[in-house]
Amino acid sequence: MVKKKKRSFMSKLFSRRILLLIQFIVSIIFLGCIYILKMLPMKYYLILCGIIFLLWMLSSLLIKSGIKKKKRENKYARLIFGKLLSLILSIALGFVSVMAFKGNNFLSNITGSFTQTRVICMYVKKESAIKSLRDVKDNTEIGIASEKGSKNITSAIAKIENKANKDFQTKDYKDYSLLGDAIMDGDIDVIVADNAYMALLEANHEGIDENLKSLYKVEIQEKLNSVTQETNVTKNPFIVYMTGIDTYGTVSAISRADVNLAVCVSPIQKQILIVSIPRDTQITLHKNGKMDKLTHSAMYGINETISSIEDFLDLKVNYYAKTNFSGITNIIDALGGVTIDSPYEFTTLHGHYHINKGINEMDGDKALCFVRERYALPSGDFDRGRNQQRLLKAMINKAVSPKIITNYSNILQAVEGCFETNMSSEDIKSLVQMQLDDMSKWKMYNVQLTGDPEISYKTYSMKGKKCYTMKPNKKSLNGIINVINKIEDGKRITDQDVKGLQGA
Repeated sequence: MVKKKKRSFMSKLFSRRILLLIQFIVSIIFLGCIYILKMLPMKYYLILCGIIFLLWMLSSLLIKSGIKKKKRENKYARLIFGKLLSLILSIALGFVSVMAFKGNNFLSNITGSFTQTRVICMYVKKESAIKSLRDVKDNTEIGIASEKGSKNITSAIAKIENKANKDFQTKDYKDYSLLGDAIMDGDIDVIVADNAYMALLEANHEGIDENLKSLYKVEIQEKLNSVTQETNVTKNPFIVYMTGIDTYGTVSAISRADVNLAVCVSPIQKQILIVSIPRDTQITLHKNGKMDKLTHSAMYGINETISSIEDFLDLKVNYYAKTNFSGITNIIDALGGVTIDSPYEFTTLHGHYHINKGINEMDGDKALCFVRERYALPSGDFDRGRNQQRLLKAMINKAVSPKIITNYSNILQAVEGCFETNMSSEDIKSLVQMQLDDMSKWKMYNVQLTGDPEISYKTYSMKGKKCYTMKPNKKSLNGIINVINKIEDGKRITDQDVKGLQGA
């Protein structure tokens, strides 16, 4: 009796009416998800609707003809094939619907960003006997630096005290470089510092972050008033400032900009110009007209970097995109690693990875250390910029491989939280829709600002301290500005326009 009931239940579950009803419902959901995603041009969407309807009709006709067929063997063959087709189509459409929903949700989460995060940490040296916040004793003296304002530091310490249920004393070293000296020299055991000013903290101690351990982190959200100017991305040229900040964790964190790219896009001419600006480039800060390194401008927020680059390259930024160390490592690991052809053999400062001349298989952390390296390379920051381009190319090659389908969910999860942009999801969708509509081939140009290395004591942020910078080559700078102007004017650029601008 039990077996008969099970057969009866299975028979009902896979009955033709149930299967066709499920296929019909899943088809409607699928078409709804594709419509909401808004990436498929309407003419293709209507064709897709027709195909989905015909597939449903085919399943229905096969099942019905199988029932009416007189010959037993043909009857069951068509009936079974019809049911199997309906089931497979339902599963496939359901899977694609879930992927489309995830993709739409992903775009909503990474776009339209108008906040930045100030991260303030309590640090000790890595070899310190203090292993966690609970090991910090009541009334412990905490080192701080008030040179960039003490309001956020005071607020962070209050939150840390509340978490630890203890009271701390503070010792103000005024200057961040002196604060760095104090903890590295052992004059004080615990400090609280704003991560935005890590460059100042390591003024006399290169790579100080490798020697410090965070006991507790306080994140303060700040509203970001946009300085960019939106445009119609399918009809007008637009410029995206792309940056990679030198930190893990929260991608909205205020921190130094290690990677700086001005991506100039001409949707009419189907051309993309990628301008690489070395992090140590001498620029004029927009906020006060003082000279500083480009990477330091990001310590004052992404708006300051954008405005300073606009002044420097005589352009108007329409959008920005931002990632960090976590984003790079997570994406590469989700891709299953990358293959990079290195022109040099060297050992990285961070991670101490040995890089072979030639082909290297890299996971996320090794690839990150590879593109952060500059000291071991013949041309320093210029070679680092080229390595960043090599990594980007390797990631694209891996991303367009068939394996991307099996890793789709993992990649979306890896990118989310480690990448953000103020470009709207509608703009991104319209670009994808435009490309699917005309399937045009794009021409991509890469140029790199060049200059001469210079030890400077005049950068605004370092306040008279020794600082490695790059003085821009005027010919290189003016040539890049001329090409950008051509893109902004909607004109077509040629190989001759970028000749000699690719860097040494």
